[in-house]
Amino acid sequence: MTQEVKESFGSASGSTPPAALAAKVRTLAPSMTRSMQRVAETVAADPAGCAALTVTGLAERTGTSEATVVRTARILGYPGYRDLRLALAGLAAQQQSGRAPALTTDIAVDDPIADVVAKLAYDEQQTLADTAAALDTVQLGAAVTALAAARRTDIYGVGASGLVAQDLAQKLLRIGLIAHAHSDPHLAVTNAVQLKAGDVAIAITHSGSTGDVIEPLRVAFEHGATTVAITGRPDGAVTQYADHILTTSTARESELRPAAMSSRTSQLLVVDCLFIGVAQRTYEQAAPALSASYEALAHRHRR
Repeated sequence: MTQEVKESFGSASGSTPPAALAAKVRTLAPSMTRSMQRVAETVAADPAGCAALTVTGLAERTGTSEATVVRTARILGYPGYRDLRLALAGLAAQQQSGRAPALTTDIAVDDPIADVVAKLAYDEQQTLADTAAALDTVQLGAAVTALAAARRTDIYGVGASGLVAQDLAQKLLRIGLIAHAHSDPHLAVTNAVQLKAGDVAIAITHSGSTGDVIEPLRVAFEHGATTVAITGRPDGAVTQYADHILTTSTARESELRPAAMSSRTSQLLVVDCLFIGVAQRTYEQAAPALSASYEALAHRHRR
């Protein structure tokens, strides 16, 4: 047995909790090697069966090596394989406690609208639960601290992520903070050049590889701003310019459900967490600002 495998039977401290395992697999599997994907997908599909296997047994079942099993466990957030087995046992227990089975059928062209509603609702709930389970609250807290103290905040996003960027900017404006959303890549870079220490730049990209979002974040990073990446790919290119990384999850993509739909759902959850955190930190300023904006717009809602 290799030293790497021997080290796999270490402490369980700092392990990913069982509830987050499935979310981790869905989020990280696309960036793994094929052999590691087989391990990750196997443990997620059959946690009870895999919990009973030794590291050698799981390697044999997946047609991989012991070292691959250990590396997969570590990427999923466990110090070693023993910790992964404990999480699998916990996940299996949760699944056997009467929880409703997952809906895995894709939306079909001829689905009744009631089925469409049920399937979308389930997928949205699962996406939110996965994002919440996998979200690093230490990174989130650090991002909130930076936003609460920022001189100004620039937010970059295109397509569906651009809508999320606008949502965050509007929320921050309503509590009296200076925030701008940029979907035009040229304007984004032009504004990023003006940022400096004490400012915050946020890039929103599910793929983690959107050049029009990465470029302004890089410029902001190089000019000393605190940078945040909201992405579904924690190993994506955008993260090399991010001081803080907030990972999102998505539902399985299908013909009638493109990635932009579920990525938007998870991004909005992260954005709402950021906003509430900042509002808490700046409550004395935020509360009067919210009240003032409400009063200023109230007459429009009475028409």
